[in-house]
Amino acid sequence: MKKVVLSLALVAVLGLSFTSCRETADKANDAVENATETTGDALNDAGKAIEDTANEAGEAMEDASDAAGEAMGDAKDAAGDAVDSAKEGANDMANDVKDAANDAVESAKKAGNDAVDSAKKAGNDAVNKAADKVKGM
Repeated sequence: MKKVVLSLALVAVLGLSFTSCRETADKANDAVENATETTGDALNDAGKAIEDTANEAGEAMEDASDAAGEAMGDAKDAAGDAVDSAKEGANDMANDVKDAANDAVESAKKAGNDAVDSAKKAGNDAVNKAADKVKGM
């Protein structure tokens, strides 16, 4: 942009220095004014474009930041869910082991009670047989 303005100024100065007519000087002044206005308008447009681009870049960065925050939140939630699932699984396994141990104890008690009952019956049968033999003698 500076080159354009400087080039226009140089052309205007050269034009004024080589011509001696007022009319030519006025035309050169008009051309410089038009060039200055056009350059000013172009600079204003460029400034607006830069401002718009900066605003869009800021919005894009904000959107990216929001997306990153959401992704981190989702990852945190997923990790929490995984930990909760692991805890539930461990508790379920512990309860299954406890239930199996209780079932084993109950089975052992039943087997012990059955053995005691069988021994009592066998003992009673032996006593009855012995009593019958003593009576029959």
